[in-house]
Amino acid sequence: MKIRIKGNSLRYRLTRSDVNAIIKEGRLEERTEFGHQTLVYALQTTTDYDLSATFHENRITLFVPHIMIDQLANTDEVGFESEQGKLFLLVEKDFTCLDNTAEDQSDNYPNPLAEKMK
Repeated sequence: MKIRIKGNSLRYRLTRSDVNAIIKEGRLEERTEFGHQTLVYALQTTTDYDLSATFHENRITLFVPHIMIDQLANTDEVGFESEQGKLFLLVEKDFTCLDNTAEDQSDNYPNPLAEKMK
């Protein structure tokens, strides 16, 4: 699971195993150590109908409806977006990069543009 934050935009990218884990466990969490402080970012399923997010005590939690996770796992749906006041929220599949990168992408979704680039 990766996060990208820019201004009032919060974007979560999920690999195949991330999606499988959230289906199985209902929650996924990562930590980034900053010396004596830790940033925790999590994804949690909900019965709500829209994406929502909270930030409390160095923890960002993105709440994703069960149906959206199911669609990520079982359809060609790429992602879902929503707005929470001024905050733009996006959860999406993490696709393999089209350029050469040193990052391990073996768990990423196949990039739908890869065929067009050949």
